[in-house]
Amino acid sequence: MIAAIVSFLVMLNPFALFLYLKPIMQDLSEADFRSVFLKASTISFCIYLVFLLFGDLVFQKVFSINFESFRIFGGIVLFSFAYIFIVQGKKAFIQIKGDLHDLASEIALPFMVGAGTISLTVLMSEQLQLWQGVVALVLIMLINYLIIMGLKQMRRAMRSKSFQIAFDKIMELLLRINGFFLGAIGVDMITTGITNLMRAAG
Repeated sequence: MIAAIVSFLVMLNPFALFLYLKPIMQDLSEADFRSVFLKASTISFCIYLVFLLFGDLVFQKVFSINFESFRIFGGIVLFSFAYIFIVQGKKAFIQIKGDLHDLASEIALPFMVGAGTISLTVLMSEQLQLWQGVVALVLIMLINYLIIMGLKQMRRAMRSKSFQIAFDKIMELLLRINGFFLGAIGVDMITTGITNLMRAAG
């Protein structure tokens, strides 16, 4: 379960999310941002829970899609994101524009819920018992929330503009480093999906 939590957090990438949300943090009050991000985390958790409960059935019965195909696609998406993180850093992000009520869903999709995280959720449904998967998802969303809010408070405590700039540079460096791990997970998903499809065909 610990390995699943770590992999999920690497894929969720709270450092990238922090950099992406920085313009919103500046525009919203402390209470409004906390409320919006909590709603986004709740929406994400509910989506993950659906895939955890139904697992591969969502793909086979509802969409008639082989999960291995989705795993390969998710790996390609993750590899693409990793490349963007490493090469472009925070320049890859754009500002979210919308009403306060729409921000939570815009943050949740596609920046907290994507092909990679959904793939990991389905894998968790196969590898973990249901209660372990639910506990893992709760811990993942809680840790991600605490990291984002903690980084926000750390940056806010820095009164000097130069310190804030240095802090942002460190976050961007961590984002790029995280991109290497994210890329490795993406490649592993691609190779695993191809291998499983070949075994099924053979």
